[in-house]
Amino acid sequence: MDAATAITDRDATRTRLKEHLGALPGERLLIGLDVDGTLVDHDGVMSPPMRRVLQRAATEHTVVISTGRSLGATLPIVEAAGITRGYAVCSNGAVTLELDPSADGGYRIIDTRAFRPGHALRTLREVAPDAHYAVEMVDGSFQATTGFQDASFGVQAQEKPLEDLLELEAVRVVVHVPDLSPQEFSKVIAESGVHGVEYSIGWTAWLDMAAPGVSKATALETVRADLGIEPAHTVAVGDGFNDTEMLQWAGVGVAMGQAPQGVKDVADTVTDSVYEDGTVLVLETLLG
Repeated sequence: MDAATAITDRDATRTRLKEHLGALPGERLLIGLDVDGTLVDHDGVMSPPMRRVLQRAATEHTVVISTGRSLGATLPIVEAAGITRGYAVCSNGAVTLELDPSADGGYRIIDTRAFRPGHALRTLREVAPDAHYAVEMVDGSFQATTGFQDASFGVQAQEKPLEDLLELEAVRVVVHVPDLSPQEFSKVIAESGVHGVEYSIGWTAWLDMAAPGVSKATALETVRADLGIEPAHTVAVGDGFNDTEMLQWAGVGVAMGQAPQGVKDVADTVTDSVYEDGTVLVLETLLG
């Protein structure tokens, strides 16, 4: 793509965003922002323009970082962004933080939604015997089956046999089958008949389970209601299937340019990809 075409395409994106967001500047907004693929690229890099406009947005509006990441993996993003006020929804809605520089560590946990995943894990063990399992506890620690560690945990998981994990209370359970494609894994999950938990399948054969009815959208709605912000004055930006509920919940849901078509289909509009700073364009439009 030549420079002239790139400029034309970016102008077209700005025009499209203004059509959907143009009435919002000047209002008190709640802005829910996914992390991976939205605030940072898939190498975990946040661009300088993204950092600058995010800091400005957090000063003028209520920003809620909304991610599937655990508490321990979300806090470095908050620090990298340099924002000290607002909220963070972690673990796909199971843990909500209020950012406050006067609090210990710069935040306080204001809500957790825990559940007992034993039945679901027993069911999955029958259909996916080679899967790895990790349980995120209310305090942000992890316990996992042998050899299962991941940067998204934000901490080193304590290794335990699956039998021990079956009895725990969790805010999130992660299931990973490295030898299956996402399509094959989706088929396994569908055939397992797992119920009683919410789950979303990401870019790989990876399953996140939360308490029944819990999602990024439910956590965002709690924050919105507590703050008294009008439902029409909410915006959400994301790129994954675990973002679909919040894109539908928001007054305006914006999908990233690189999002799968199924995510774009539930959004109100689409911005550029994370590699083209698509979220920057959204925030610039909202800031006027």
